[in-house]
Amino acid sequence: MGESVAEATITNWLKEVGDHIDADEAVLEIATDKVDSEVPSEVSGKLVEKLFEKDDLVQVGQTIAIIEVEGGVVVDAPSAEPASVTEIEKTVEAAKSYTAAPVAINQDFSKSEKFYSPLVKNIAKEEGVSIEELDSISGTGSEGRVTKNDILEYLSKRKNGQVAQTPPPVAAAPEAKTQQPSAPKASSAPAPAKPAPVSVNGQDEIVEMDRMRKLISGYMVQSLQTSAHVQSFIEVDVTAIWDWREKNKNVFEKREGEKLTFTPIFMEIVAKALKDFPMMNISVDGEYIVKKKNINLGMAAALPNGNLIVPVIKNADQLNLLGMAKAVNDLGARAKAGKLKPDDTQGGTYTVTNVGTFGSVFGTPIINQPQVGILALGAIRKVPAVIETPEGDFIGIRKKMFLSHSYDHRVVDGALGGSFVKRVAEYMEAFDENRSI
Repeated sequence: MGESVAEATITNWLKEVGDHIDADEAVLEIATDKVDSEVPSEVSGKLVEKLFEKDDLVQVGQTIAIIEVEGGVVVDAPSAEPASVTEIEKTVEAAKSYTAAPVAINQDFSKSEKFYSPLVKNIAKEEGVSIEELDSISGTGSEGRVTKNDILEYLSKRKNGQVAQTPPPVAAAPEAKTQQPSAPKASSAPAPAKPAPVSVNGQDEIVEMDRMRKLISGYMVQSLQTSAHVQSFIEVDVTAIWDWREKNKNVFEKREGEKLTFTPIFMEIVAKALKDFPMMNISVDGEYIVKKKNINLGMAAALPNGNLIVPVIKNADQLNLLGMAKAVNDLGARAKAGKLKPDDTQGGTYTVTNVGTFGSVFGTPIINQPQVGILALGAIRKVPAVIETPEGDFIGIRKKMFLSHSYDHRVVDGALGGSFVKRVAEYMEAFDENRSI
């Protein structure tokens, strides 16, 4: 899933236990915080066990399913030795043969520093093994991990009285307090789900947000609550860029088989400006500033269903214009087709959004956290403008656009935010009409 992706949510199982699966056939659908994708099988065989259900959050590296291949071999976690289906069934049945302890125990696995496989966790839950007991078991697996045999051996010894079961913690009696009572703490219980609204006149349509829209909604509100948003606007003459593209777009499409848009030209310029102003290529972590070594440009785009996606061009400053055009077209096409991989939207250090696509002259975009800046490209318009020449000033038709720069005033002051967008404008106006691609 990529180095920067740590977990994903299972959104749908495409195969059920007993189904045959071909190699490279999709088994389930998953979702990260930004991308939905399918998980294909690496082998052909029969699905014999699902270790997670729909809506479960799974860490990268965990085993999510077991597939029986020819010869009765089961593909399991890399650290586990192959086992037959019969052995696994015996393990599950052995765990079920025990009687769970009728006590309240601590089974919050997040409080343990050790890694436990889903099978070990399930056995522990079934048998009422507390996290303290589990941590006390000496594992025989890789790096001392507790295997299924380890926990079954422990359960057998506990049943025979060879080990003492950890009693549940007893709440201590409250001590007398002499200080002033503190303010009541907020309840940790989750707030009840808000019921769906009801159409008063019976004519309004009530539509629940999809998963992606709910996430976007949360991100936007969280960004506004986190960063001190401030904007700088500048108008730029892009006539040279317009004319150069008109002269080269047909040759480029014939040679490369794809269109030459304005986006890669602008992205190349933004990457160049970020090298001039490295303090715009940072993120904020609490009271610390993280200066990013790589320039990874996010290109915000609207999907056909209206949702927002921000694929990232990694090491954008190392690409020439041809490489940038290829990267932009590839990410854009895969975004529209829903073929982006989870890692395609991770690791961005600065974002560019083209609001001009929808005819907007300029906009005030919301920062993509934890970045500190986002640049909105307005629509290119033909406008009358004053043109300065050695012979004097005159009025002519020029192609102009507005750049809208939103930045985080916690760490970016007006001088830096304004200077950066001005440098972008200067590079745009100084574009070489004679350059090749």
